[in-house]
Amino acid sequence: MDIRSAQKLAWENKLDKGFNTTDVALEFGLLNAELGEAFTAWRRKLPDAGEELADVFLYLAALAEMTGHDLQDEVEAKLAKNRRRVYRRDANGVLVRREDGAAD
Repeated sequence: MDIRSAQKLAWENKLDKGFNTTDVALEFGLLNAELGEAFTAWRRKLPDAGEELADVFLYLAALAEMTGHDLQDEVEAKLAKNRRRVYRRDANGVLVRREDGAAD
């Protein structure tokens, strides 16, 4: 399944179940809560850590739909930008971006 299809299915599920589809601030809060649940599941080595990560993705996908963003296009563009970025290590060994990856 591609990201675009998952985004549409996540949105359809929200509509079918009567979940929030208009309150963007609430959706960001719910996404944050889901991320916390995923972290807790990972930290405690719970068997549902993968399911919690899936919840995070689905909330993010529905939020992208709610705000009019094609998450697949955005991810593809961001991955391309990240590939173009150049980093170097500073005197303390910390990676520092030298070039921002903007398209030529």
